[in-house]
Amino acid sequence: MEEVFSKGLIQIYTGNGKGKTTAALGLTLRAVGAGLKVAIIQFLKSGKDYSELNALAKFSSMVTIDSFGRDDFIYKSNPIDEDYKLAKAAFNTARARERDRSIKIIVLDELNVALHYKLLDLNEVLNFLSNKRQDVEIVITGRYAPPELIKVAHLVTEMKEIKHPYQSGIMARKGIEY
Repeated sequence: MEEVFSKGLIQIYTGNGKGKTTAALGLTLRAVGAGLKVAIIQFLKSGKDYSELNALAKFSSMVTIDSFGRDDFIYKSNPIDEDYKLAKAAFNTARARERDRSIKIIVLDELNVALHYKLLDLNEVLNFLSNKRQDVEIVITGRYAPPELIKVAHLVTEMKEIKHPYQSGIMARKGIEY
């Protein structure tokens, strides 16, 4: 396979608008089309009943997905011990995937939220990013991207909510929001 890039960058998709994970999954699809292996590590998500994961399972030779989260929704004020353990397990999985030289893109889905909830140490994450392999792209999603992460990133996109169906009482729809 032709080497598509020699220097992997750090990308962040953040903000209060819809589309952060969707953008990362679009990039995943593009990468698979280019013959690149992708690892997706989900923080704070159980991996159950997400249509996008069902679709990506069809590309299991090119995409690995590891989900670390409880079925319950957590808030910054109520994380439990299990949330800390799951976040640490997700981060350790990210480290292991980074060592796999066949993987060229790592998506750290909802890492920003895990950091905002203080489930992980920001300095540990910054150290990981500064010592990553040169040939691996890191994509970070989630609201509340810390300024320290924004500073080290090469690309930062903020999704801004202008209008959302939820505001008029339309709940999440399978195949659209999940």
